[in-house]
Amino acid sequence: MFALAWLLLPDQPAYRTGLIIVGLARCIAMVLIWSDLACADREATAVLVAINSLFQIVAYSFLGYFYISVLPKWLGLHSQGFQIGLWPVARTVLIFLGIPLAAGYLTRRAGLRARGREWYEQRFLPRIGPIALYGLLFTIVVLFSIQGHQITRRPVDVIQIALPLAGLLRDHVRRQLRLGNGAPARL
Repeated sequence: MFALAWLLLPDQPAYRTGLIIVGLARCIAMVLIWSDLACADREATAVLVAINSLFQIVAYSFLGYFYISVLPKWLGLHSQGFQIGLWPVARTVLIFLGIPLAAGYLTRRAGLRARGREWYEQRFLPRIGPIALYGLLFTIVVLFSIQGHQITRRPVDVIQIALPLAGLLRDHVRRQLRLGNGAPARL
């Protein structure tokens, strides 16, 4: 994402930074949803998601600082005065990842201690499970609605950013979907 950001958005520091930040973020919620839809092992998925969350809590702010503030200087790229501090990013990560991770851990501990494993897995988890999907959808709606005025106020900027990314995606899909005779698939 760092390379794409500097390649496609060299004169747009705010958008470039946003692309780098989004590229660093692993979508934990979607891992849970897709894993559930694929009928995967829930316990293995939960362990992987917990490890990923801990990694992001520890490393995300350092990686963000490195890719936004340090690496451009090392490569001689002019970041147009945009700097990011470690603490603002770390605080945001702690709020959005740390609190839910701690809440999940404490809920599991309390549920297992109070009612036992069978109740927790057979009654509690099936009842609270759909809330995860609703929470994810709610978060997406809130994030886009907060920035909706930016999208509608600057449609040219949105198109300028979206078209090159759509072209890259189209080219990637074409490479992945080759026909039997070696000709690229038509999209």
